Amino acid sequence: MYSKLIVYFFSGTGNSRNVGFWLSAEAKRMNMDVTLVNIAGTGSLRMEEVPDKNALIAFVSPVHGFNYPPVMQSFIRRFPKGNNHVLLLNTRAGMLIGKRITPGLSGITFYLSAATLKMKGYHIRAMLPVDLPSNWISIHPGLNKRTTDYLHERNKEKVTSFAKRILNGQTDFRSVREIVQDTLIAPISIGYFIIGRFLFTKTYIASSKCTNCGSCIEQCPVKAIKTVDKRPFWTFKCENCMHCMSYCPQKAIETAHGSIIAFSLIFSLIIWTMMEKYVGEYLLLNNKWINFIVQSAMYIGILAIWYRITHFLMRFRFFERIIVSTSLTHYKFWGPRYKAKKDSVGEV
Repeated sequence: MYSKLIVYFFSGTGNSRNVGFWLSAEAKRMNMDVTLVNIAGTGSLRMEEVPDKNALIAFVSPVHGFNYPPVMQSFIRRFPKGNNHVLLLNTRAGMLIGKRITPGLSGITFYLSAATLKMKGYHIRAMLPVDLPSNWISIHPGLNKRTTDYLHERNKEKVTSFAKRILNGQTDFRSVREIVQDTLIAPISIGYFIIGRFLFTKTYIASSKCTNCGSCIEQCPVKAIKTVDKRPFWTFKCENCMHCMSYCPQKAIETAHGSIIAFSLIFSLIIWTMMEKYVGEYLLLNNKWINFIVQSAMYIGILAIWYRITHFLMRFRFFERIIVSTSLTHYKFWGPRYKAKKDSVGEV
């Protein structure tokens, strides 16, 4: 039915990259012309160019805050109009209990993107969530090798089976069965994109093990890390994809749990109270949503200052040890950093 497949993907630790490979491998076995595009490396991709009208188009990206990350959302919004058939796939936080895979949650990932593409003239043919290993060790311990290998192999089978059906002209909307829980967690997604993702951005620090090799800066998919005071500094462009933490050769990148908890407590007990008392009175912010937005903006602004101070203090051994020793990712019991198992498919 299709003569060509174009896969656009964004990937931090490799899960979505692998899904793109598996999908592409099946298309090649069916003698289709395949193009695999990493959108983080597109640079000045000419978005005005309409894709080949005979091509099947797939978008593959992890779920961040129960939605596609901003880099993929922006890519889809800027995507030119057309009438191609489209596949939407996401990789979300899979876990394992015994031999049972516990699925992650997609939230509004598919629905928002599908609506955007429909308005551009595209025809959605399938939506597939893929429960590959969760890589967000900032908020949970790392998964062991047995778990990650099992999830990798089972999901490779799932994607391959999916590809065989879809590339032969079938549709797949079984993910819509999860619409109830996806709708219920929609407010969390909104909160994540207003404040949550910026909070996580300012939790990454480089310990004294950092050799300034520049690997994290060079390999960051969205170029969100720069050098400040001779050490890596995470900007608000960060997508929280975990690539830097997982691939640092010295394992020097940590999540500053203690620092962010201390900041949140100080903000809650002092700054938030003052803001409620004085700012609210002067601006007459009686609407709870306006209050939430204003408070979130102030939280992020003050957090940026806190992070800059923390970054400066990391130059001194005493403060560096305190900040690192209060990081859960610093300890072996928290488990290993995650790198997606490299598939034998290779680049298409």
